[in-house]
Amino acid sequence: HCERPSGTRGPGLTTQAQGGCRVLGVGCPGHWAYGADPLGETPLAAAGGRRVRSRQGCQGNGIRTTKYSLLSFIPMNLFQQFHRVANLYFLFLVMLNWVPVVEAFQKEITMIPLVVVLIVIAIKDALEDYRRYRFDQKVNNNVATVYSGKQQTYVDQRWQDVRVGDFVRLSCNEIIPADMLLLYSSDLHGVCYIETANLDGETNLKQRQVVRDLPQGSELTPENFHSRIECENPNNDLSRFRGYINARVGLHHDNLLLRSCTIRNTETIIGIVVYAGHETKAMKNNSGPRYKRSKLERRMNMDILWSVVLLVIMCLTSAIGHGLWLRNLEGASFLIPDTTSPALSGFYLFWTMIIVLQVLIPVSLYVSIEIVKLGQIFFIQNDVDFYNEYLDSRIQCRALNITEDLGQIQYVFSDKTGTLTENKMVFRRCTIAGVEYPHEENARRLEVYKPEEDEAMGRSHTLKSRASAKSLSCKSLSCNRSSVSLHTLTGHSEEEGEETSSPTLPRHSAFSSPMEKDVVPDPLLVQKLNCLSSPLFLLTDASMELTYIVDFFMALAICNTVVVSSPNQPRHVVRNIRFSLPRFSTLSPPHTTDSTRSFTGRLFARGKPASFTPKDKIVQLNPGAWSGLENSNGAQDPPGELGADELIYEAESPDEAALVHAARAYHCTLRGHSLERLLVELPGMGSLAVRLLHILPFDSTRKRMSVVVRHPLTKQVVVYTKGADSVIMDLAESPKGAEQSESRQGHIKEQTQKHLDNYAREGLRTLCIAKRVLEEEEYEVWLKRHAFAETSIENREELLLESAQRLETNLTLLGATGIVDRLQEEVPETIEALQRAGVKVWVLTGDKQETAINIACACKLLRSTDQLLTANCGSKEACKALLLALRAEMECGEAAEGTSGFTLVVDGRTLEFALQEDLKGDFLELSRCCRAVICCRSTPLQKSQVVRLVQDQLQVMTLAIGDGANDVSMIQVADVGIGISGQEGMQAVMSSDFAISRFKHLRKLLLVHGHWCYTRLANMILYFFYKNVMYVNLLFWYQFFCGFSGSVMTNSWVLIFFNLLFTSAPPLLYGILDKDVSAETLIKLPELYKSGQNSKAYLASTFWLTMLDAIYQSLVCFFVPYFVMHLGSCYSMLCTLFIYIYSYVDLCYVPVLQTWLHVLVLVGSALFYFSFTLVFSVVCVTCSPPTNPLGVDKLQMSQPLFYGVCALTTVLALLPRYTLTNTVVPTFFRENLQLLYLPFLTATLSDSCSRPCTTASAPLTQ
Repeated sequence: HCERPSGTRGPGLTTQAQGGCRVLGVGCPGHWAYGADPLGETPLAAAGGRRVRSRQGCQGNGIRTTKYSLLSFIPMNLFQQFHRVANLYFLFLVMLNWVPVVEAFQKEITMIPLVVVLIVIAIKDALEDYRRYRFDQKVNNNVATVYSGKQQTYVDQRWQDVRVGDFVRLSCNEIIPADMLLLYSSDLHGVCYIETANLDGETNLKQRQVVRDLPQGSELTPENFHSRIECENPNNDLSRFRGYINARVGLHHDNLLLRSCTIRNTETIIGIVVYAGHETKAMKNNSGPRYKRSKLERRMNMDILWSVVLLVIMCLTSAIGHGLWLRNLEGASFLIPDTTSPALSGFYLFWTMIIVLQVLIPVSLYVSIEIVKLGQIFFIQNDVDFYNEYLDSRIQCRALNITEDLGQIQYVFSDKTGTLTENKMVFRRCTIAGVEYPHEENARRLEVYKPEEDEAMGRSHTLKSRASAKSLSCKSLSCNRSSVSLHTLTGHSEEEGEETSSPTLPRHSAFSSPMEKDVVPDPLLVQKLNCLSSPLFLLTDASMELTYIVDFFMALAICNTVVVSSPNQPRHVVRNIRFSLPRFSTLSPPHTTDSTRSFTGRLFARGKPASFTPKDKIVQLNPGAWSGLENSNGAQDPPGELGADELIYEAESPDEAALVHAARAYHCTLRGHSLERLLVELPGMGSLAVRLLHILPFDSTRKRMSVVVRHPLTKQVVVYTKGADSVIMDLAESPKGAEQSESRQGHIKEQTQKHLDNYAREGLRTLCIAKRVLEEEEYEVWLKRHAFAETSIENREELLLESAQRLETNLTLLGATGIVDRLQEEVPETIEALQRAGVKVWVLTGDKQETAINIACACKLLRSTDQLLTANCGSKEACKALLLALRAEMECGEAAEGTSGFTLVVDGRTLEFALQEDLKGDFLELSRCCRAVICCRSTPLQKSQVVRLVQDQLQVMTLAIGDGANDVSMIQVADVGIGISGQEGMQAVMSSDFAISRFKHLRKLLLVHGHWCYTRLANMILYFFYKNVMYVNLLFWYQFFCGFSGSVMTNSWVLIFFNLLFTSAPPLLYGILDKDVSAETLIKLPELYKSGQNSKAYLASTFWLTMLDAIYQSLVCFFVPYFVMHLGSCYSMLCTLFIYIYSYVDLCYVPVLQTWLHVLVLVGSALFYFSFTLVFSVVCVTCSPPTNPLGVDKLQMSQPLFYGVCALTTVLALLPRYTLTNTVVPTFFRENLQLLYLPFLTATLSDSCSRPCTTASAPLTQ
């Protein structure tokens, strides 16, 4: 079937890689060659007598996302864990303790912390890998129908057994098992429809085409297929595919069926596998969870280095002290004779103290942070406030280790369309031939529209059920449409009972809610269209305007890639039949001898002004041709075989759907859309078959799309174009040599531009509609060049772009549309809360400046008291001068009364200049002083450049949020990237760190969960440093009383288990569940978020004050028992107990925040400690040589003095925290306690302000 993969060898076969392409096969350098062997047993003779190897050497289709196997788990997991410096450090200590001269504890004891940490992490990794293994097995065991050469028929075969070169036959609603080249489709035109929701989240249908020059009509017979396929190396570009078949027919993206997509509206397809398994584009894009280093983690790593420095200082001090102590006591009778010099003894002791004081480096901190972050993510994902019932989706946490960064965001960069707005485009108004049609009734409909109506229709269906029943003519297969990793995609839903859907369920498609479909026509426009049915129709300027109107709606109906279908049939197929004109069949123009088709031909042939002659003066039309339109609201059924309401439009974008629904409201209905023909019903003309010659799809460079058709009436080649007004208005030129037409076009352009400006000020999205009539010779010349571009494999995209631009010139402007895109709910409240929290919000959009400003006002980003600064310039020099002028204006305006701030608005061209190296400083200096910045007409690259500029130059934490593929670059650049699973698929979600369904969720995600995650982790990290430094200093103070010998006053088991068992559970509990402030308070008082922005919980000063506090408490903990009890044996128990008590008293400092779970863990840990020490003291006789303190702990706890010392030491140790909180030892917990009562105090002050004030209010600190 195929060659071995690159890098393998077989007898007589050379494989290599050249020029970025896979090279397989002799004599075919630079390409990847496949040969199909229908028998599957013998090699296939390829071109030139060359042979290719059988399927045994091909890439399998099985996927394996697990990291380990049973044999490799232990060595690989250990290898990965020892990549951590902390684990290597403790491994070094274990090995060091095996050296006799520096041995501090029993060899086995030193190994316990490291072994426990390694085992815990290994268990976690094993569970995660087992979950991936189960998903892999589920996917690999799916069944596909594959051709068997031995049995000469198609047989069921598991996905993992599919190989490159296999022929696979799929039916409607089946999932594609591998990347396949489409060789056959049951569609007469060789078209296959797929749904890519499993790949990119888009539920609309996409069209794929059988490879050119392959015979159609009868099903492909694998035995008769003898071809050589050459294609590019596997890559992750979902929108690109290049190759050849038989070295002459080009292969492109439209011929490729991608793994995990679903066949829709097509009975049967056959394809040959070209990429399998991990070489498929779906798996190439499956990068799994994202890993980043948080700001808090970077700060913690620095403090760990300071702990290392402190450890070295303490060990050096002990080593020097030990050497001096030995030198001063040289010859003492109680010393064991030793030839080791004091200096060498001090050197040995240095390493002994490294082992003794190892607790200072918190090895368990890394494990604790991982566990805490997993717990935080669990609670974020299960927050019901983030659940979207309509989409049946919840928040996704794709980055597992930056939860605390959510609490430190300073800049938010947001897209507009689909992020701040619904991205549900609804036709609002239009202008045609310079005449504006306001559609007032349509506006009132939108104002009174109730979202509950939409909910009643769609909310009862979850995302899973809405995506099912795509074609009820086939057996429907319900697929899970929730956002999952690509390697978990299967052909069955999680619940077996949902595998089939009822044929009576309504079919739902994207962008087809009642609000989007039920467009109310404008009365004036209806009246003009009714002229077609008037008994007397004057061919004057009114008729010319009517041709603009009909052409305008013709363009709305056909200039798209919409797939038309209905619940009763898979797709409306346009067959090669002749359509009559029933409404014109009764036309009888009394004053002309022209036929009906001749008349209508001249009516639509505006490309040639001379086509309209004065002899055509009066035409009598059928009065009933347009009956029912006058009161039409878009819901009536136009004449035809099917009612308009039964049509289902599968659009690639909401703009396309809105325009098609608008055209249908005027009975310009798109009824069928195939590869070669369109079926359009026009008012007064019936159904027309329009031959589709070419589709020039939309791209971000051209900012427009076009269709080339053969007009059904005039038989001329016509180009219909729609796109951004900034582009179309420049391409629309007046026809040469026709003064009247030139004047008319000039007037239309002038009026249309005015209307476009008005639309933008109203916040509407604008699109311009234009056309061009081509001469046959002109079209033939263009066609040759375009055909060459289509068949090219090298630089194909560039050649197609040039070809499209060559055609889309000298356009005739028809009109423009205004589409409303409503704000999402609670967007103004969210932006206001973020601004109150100290977060600066920037909007980066590709829309017009006026539209962006209008939306900014609507969402309260731009307030009425703000001063607007606009930057529009055409050159670099002008940009520099403008930035300086705006800066000066800002400085002068700062003292102006009534101005609350400045908002900067920059267009795309000015932004291009401002981002250059010598101007970005001025731009940044200006923008950082503004409350908000709005960048209009910005490209995806400019969005990412703006985010990186602010992030790098200002050293701030940034967040980027968007919903489309054009937002991916800025999402990936920002510190935190958030994708919105909206109307534009899942590209943004797949590239994000977190995914939400609505913009309003950003408020709680940052202000509540972000604040909690940051404060929890910051306090937990500081607590780890605090308790470790406190405990280690007890051992250090003891060295002054034992000759710096490295001895410890407690048994080694308690020392080792201090971090591992006795003080491990409470920090985890607080890191996951602690709430310094309630969620309601954080939502009501966004200002509390500023503490995280300023890193108040974890500053360098906070760290050192915590260290000083720990040192002070260690002094109290050591010397109070020492001077009171005077017994070293009793002292060993007290020291360990005191450190435990002080640690948790500190955590319990805010008692109102404790729950029963906190109390349970604290009391349980204390009881566990007492139980362990008592049992150890009584039972273990020789467990801690050489001291073996048998019964000491039991004796201590039986004396009343022991408990009195506990109480006294506790009061003395915590005294500074109560008396010197605001001066010497500021603690974050007191701030949190004040914040906790802040809402109550605020409400009290508000009530007191509403009444006559008689007494002074108490200060907050009281």
